[in-house]
Amino acid sequence: MKALPFKTVAVFVIITLIFTSCKNNSTNHSTGLARQQLVAAEPESAGFSSERLARIDTVVNDYIERECFPGAVAFIARHGKMVYYKSFGMRDPAAQDPMENNDIFRMASMTKALASVAVMMLYEEGYFLLDDPVSKFIPEFKNPQVLVKLNPDTTYIAKPASKEITIRHLLTHTAGIGSSFNAEIEPLYKKYGINYGFLITGATLKTTIPTLAGLPLLHEPGEKYTYGLSTDVLGYLVEVISGKSFKDFLDERLFGPLGMKDACFFLQDEKVDRLVPVYANTNKGLIASDEPLYEYPLKGNGSYFSGAAGICCSILDYARFMQMMINGGSFNGHQILGRKTVDLMTMNQVGSLYGDGGFGLGFGLVSDKNKHQILSSVGNYSWGGYFSTSYWMDPEEDLIGLFFTQMFPMHYGDIHQKFQVLTYQALTGN
Repeated sequence: MKALPFKTVAVFVIITLIFTSCKNNSTNHSTGLARQQLVAAEPESAGFSSERLARIDTVVNDYIERECFPGAVAFIARHGKMVYYKSFGMRDPAAQDPMENNDIFRMASMTKALASVAVMMLYEEGYFLLDDPVSKFIPEFKNPQVLVKLNPDTTYIAKPASKEITIRHLLTHTAGIGSSFNAEIEPLYKKYGINYGFLITGATLKTTIPTLAGLPLLHEPGEKYTYGLSTDVLGYLVEVISGKSFKDFLDERLFGPLGMKDACFFLQDEKVDRLVPVYANTNKGLIASDEPLYEYPLKGNGSYFSGAAGICCSILDYARFMQMMINGGSFNGHQILGRKTVDLMTMNQVGSLYGDGGFGLGFGLVSDKNKHQILSSVGNYSWGGYFSTSYWMDPEEDLIGLFFTQMFPMHYGDIHQKFQVLTYQALTGN
């Protein structure tokens, strides 16, 4: 048999390599994602420098020594490999109780991403379209009113809204629903017993959300971005559609499949000693907060399951949820969401209503317009919690990062941005 010319062989080899590479990449995207199960690994195996990651230790320990916060847990994973998972300082300085990796934190607004995913699971099952009116499922939202003036005695003047609230409005915080933290509406909300998500009471979503629906909106639906109790409404929407409590839906459809063993609204007795106390940074130094606001979650069996702020869990629990998202909806052998749904959730849905980056269906985004503000990638999506917890997910780098402490007020919130910088600067390879 006559030998092929050198040039022909070379071209054949190149084409074969390209085809093999494409095939491997396709395999990684479609089925290989299941391998990304968060396993401990050396940083270098995931394209990180151990030496550079050690800079995180130096910075975090410096903050603790200066009593900016008593302790923290930090977590980084890339390609499903846990390359950084460390605890620092004290869980409770008053008790000289050191922080541990598996300690439990109040997620507060980081609950919103969990609720958004729960809603999108039902969206995938064909129960609704995103631009369906919420009143289709919760009739009390029919014919909404917009606040014109709130009087000192909590009487008010309102006008009919020009449109109804949609499910998309709820997911993007553009419905006009506020919270007890919005000074403009706070007196009215308090009058009707509408508290923020972690002000746990004996109420239920079923008793509270219809009452909220009867109160005026702060603006026309879709007109502005207003952070508030829209996600509590989403939690009730899940209850109405699924026929389950929001708690049971999350337990059965999200927490169980993902292996989020510590995620809960109300702590079991055996886990109470792992809950990190909330501390405050004052002119007298670090002190344990005595605000009743910060005593949640109650242990035992509560009845109000806040989609806006009710969940507690460990950092590894939340990382499992994030890895599912970065995997395109798959984790632990379960396909929680379709990958196109994840894509939709992480695309800007609000135009310019939420800064340069935009806001998706539950997440703040990095776009071409704000990509130069901090070390990151276009497509990064993130959020944080009231008591100083934060996370981000970077699909381009196949990277997740979390930094948890429990402080309010958080005078040194820049530690979260520094942690992100310190993570990205340690990247050295693919």
